[in-house]
Amino acid sequence: MSSLVQILDVILTSAWWIIIIQAVMSWLISFNVLNIKQPFIYQVWSSLNAVTEPVYRRVRKFLPQTGGLDFAPIVVLLGIMAIRIVLSNNLAY
Repeated sequence: MSSLVQILDVILTSAWWIIIIQAVMSWLISFNVLNIKQPFIYQVWSSLNAVTEPVYRRVRKFLPQTGGLDFAPIVVLLGIMAIRIVLSNNLAY
């Protein structure tokens, strides 16, 4: 059972970092630090969006419209933290 929890922890940690990298990249693209017309940047950006957008879409259904602010990554990160806390507390028992 502990190996299953460790595998889930690795998956959740990977998802955590993917969301963080995607959020930082979106800020850098918004402030024109990164140019989306460069092939490598576009490929990384497209890959990260393909991974995160299905999760964000489900979360955005429940969030109110806030204009230019997107709170979906924050909600997903809080959800990942909550799942990791539940897993670590149940592993102790």
